[in-house]
Amino acid sequence: MVADGIRYAVGLAAVGAVAAALGGPLWAVPELLLAAFVLYFFRDPDRTSPAGDVIVSPADGRVVDVRETELEGRPLWKISIFLNIFNVHVNRSPIAGVIRKIEYCKGCFLVASRAEASLQNEQNTVTIEGERFTVVFKQIAGLIARRIVFTKKVGDRVACGERVGLIKFGSRVDVFFPHDIPPSVAIGDKVYAGVSVLGSLSQAQPVARAGSHTPERTGARSRV
Repeated sequence: MVADGIRYAVGLAAVGAVAAALGGPLWAVPELLLAAFVLYFFRDPDRTSPAGDVIVSPADGRVVDVRETELEGRPLWKISIFLNIFNVHVNRSPIAGVIRKIEYCKGCFLVASRAEASLQNEQNTVTIEGERFTVVFKQIAGLIARRIVFTKKVGDRVACGERVGLIKFGSRVDVFFPHDIPPSVAIGDKVYAGVSVLGSLSQAQPVARAGSHTPERTGARSRV
């Protein structure tokens, strides 16, 4: 359980107790139901990440975009994951490595499932350098989410699947990894933080797969 969830739930329960004292037990029902939902939302289950040179999902949710793109002039794969309010919102490191860069940017609060959210919404971009390759991922706020939490700092070493932060309420996570590692997921797939494999170095090839994973059937690249 994330500590914030306990604090929010205790506060709501206290409000419910006051409401019950002033107006009767039924007045406490909405507050107690909301407290129960908050505890559910802030759950933080233990996860065991797979071994090997793999890229795991940094978030629970549904894959809404898989495409070829460019970041700082480098061809990469981009996988976008949408988190609704019923998903676990604890974020985990997609690979083992050292955090080389953290860049926070203020922005809008568009619906996180929309492609524009990747560019326009409030976001925190993290670069992790592993032994074999580097992965970048973005924590992106959504329509309801108004706070991005990241608990690590530049220079920290993280394990694959290690807890690194949280996005409160509906949100989105974008993951960028080397173009020669073909994606292991497709649009519509459900993924789980620290467990679901997005790509594996064992599947690396000189020319990455295209077509079935690219939402635009034209094969055109997009620039981040």
